[in-house]
Amino acid sequence: MKLVVAVDKNWGIGYKGELLARVRADLRYFQSLTKGNVVILGSKTLATFPGGRVLKDRVNVVLSRRKDYAPEGAIVVDSIESLLQEIKKYDTDTVFAIGGATVYEQLLPYCDTAYVTKFEKEFESDAFFPNLDKSEEWELTEYGEEQTTNPETDTEPEMTFRFCTYKRK
Repeated sequence: MKLVVAVDKNWGIGYKGELLARVRADLRYFQSLTKGNVVILGSKTLATFPGGRVLKDRVNVVLSRRKDYAPEGAIVVDSIESLLQEIKKYDTDTVFAIGGATVYEQLLPYCDTAYVTKFEKEFESDAFFPNLDKSEEWELTEYGEEQTTNPETDTEPEMTFRFCTYKRK
């Protein structure tokens, strides 16, 4: 299993249920990784998507304990055990955890690759991802070239960022 996440300098990933920044290049990178594959997310993350709808051209598996929760087009599982059973149907290289913080925390032990967009800025955050740079279990294998946001399409003008890949040792 793999994961995709965007973090700030403090490994923050969100604030009050929202992404820290919307960056078109990051969203395109996310789409290029996950399109045609399986994404695993929590119900709070799904609620942040346009219209609260599942992502097109992907199998959406939503982890939720709510028995009455049934978003259209999603497979809903109520535990990590049932999630692991469900994803046995798929090649693990096509399965991506995409958030939020609780989903990442629960699935990180099952992941072997982390695609991390690093925003070179500190945001106000209330949700965090574990700092892989300080982990003895992970190593940075790709450190992408520095890019800058586009003020016409992105919520953060003049912010630099990089696409990085971490692999479990």
